[in-house]
Amino acid sequence: MTQQGVLQDDPQMKLRWYVLICLIFSMMAVANSQYAWTLFTGPLQKEFKVSLAIVQVTLTVFILIQTWLVPFENYLVDKLGPRWIMTIAGLIVGISWVWSSKAASISELYVAYGLGGVGVGAVYGASIGTAAKWFPDRRGLTAGLVAGSYGFGTLFTVLPIQWTIDSSGWRQAFFTFGIIQAVIVMVASQWVRAPQLGWKPVGWVPKTTGTGLIQSARNYTPGEMMHTPPFYILYAMMTMVAFGGMMVTAQLSPIGRSYGYDKVTILFTSAVSLALMLDRFLNGFTRPMWGWISDHIGRYNTMALAFTLEAIAITIFATTITNPIAFVIMSGMTFFAWGEIYSLFPSAITDIYGTKYAATNYGIQYTSKGVATFLAAPGAAWLMERTGSWLPVLYTAVAMDLCAAALAWFWLKPLVVRLLNENAAEDARDLKAGVAPKGH
Repeated sequence: MTQQGVLQDDPQMKLRWYVLICLIFSMMAVANSQYAWTLFTGPLQKEFKVSLAIVQVTLTVFILIQTWLVPFENYLVDKLGPRWIMTIAGLIVGISWVWSSKAASISELYVAYGLGGVGVGAVYGASIGTAAKWFPDRRGLTAGLVAGSYGFGTLFTVLPIQWTIDSSGWRQAFFTFGIIQAVIVMVASQWVRAPQLGWKPVGWVPKTTGTGLIQSARNYTPGEMMHTPPFYILYAMMTMVAFGGMMVTAQLSPIGRSYGYDKVTILFTSAVSLALMLDRFLNGFTRPMWGWISDHIGRYNTMALAFTLEAIAITIFATTITNPIAFVIMSGMTFFAWGEIYSLFPSAITDIYGTKYAATNYGIQYTSKGVATFLAAPGAAWLMERTGSWLPVLYTAVAMDLCAAALAWFWLKPLVVRLLNENAAEDARDLKAGVAPKGH
């Protein structure tokens, strides 16, 4: 039988694309919890009569819950499958937003909005982990498509949410879009499932030795992964790079308002709203783009390139921030070079540590985003209030990006190649001795 005939006889080759579409819609639906949050900060300050730093604690609580529960949630996904985990998660997201619309105090908002982190984390972790299992042959691209839909999703809701806030208030916006998000996730998740363990695309053979884009033949448990040096380098790098992106995500609207850009009209809308739309588009578009690039030139080469470009973009953003057009363009360029972490890091984790525990292992890695958010949301707002300027915050992000780029090129890349080559040699010795290789 020809390969084409095998392809037609393997229904999973077609099924994986339907699963991917459902994952994309689910991720787009929950994206508002993070990327539309900046629209609510001003109204919430007025409502509860608190500082920006106090309001931004809400996002910090949300992100910490979202990221630090992902390892446990993804453990359930690896054990039970993604369908029902995502269904329940969609319901939790809806309840969170509806409850937030009724919050009578800032402390109640912390709890209500933080609850959404449980649901969003489960949807995010299940989606990334499931995509990695279905597409080992296009891991960077498909991780980027799924992660990109989380960044891209709010492109379609930024203006509707802003209009709802302006016309009916922030409470109505939370209520309406909470219900919409829950329905989309709960419906889309009914078609999501993981492939059978050991399934591979027709005709695809992974490269397990050498220096290029190599993938581990072993499946590391979370405990085994955490006993290897590359994990900790990846964790530190993602924390540093996520700081800059999360800072702009959380603070873009406050930064724009501090320069009066919410009153400056560009292309029939405010400079702040236009920046948000451009940022969401680029944040989503560049995740699959950088993932595709990494499939061709390697994960760690791509990391070094992208992190350096982000440092350059934030530097230009800082030096031209008093110009509203430059504010729009350069904030977009910051997202252009930042969003790649959500395609490159899950791909790298799965390349190094295998597919069996891919969701759980990336869930542990993903907690670094929570660390970065603590620094980027209330931390950045506190630094700005102490110094009276956003420039120290921006230049801190530049320094972190350059440090991460250096780590990717000079340390992580050779370390990973050595680890996987040593594993392949050990597996070959075990097979020759008649012993089953580890983690197979």
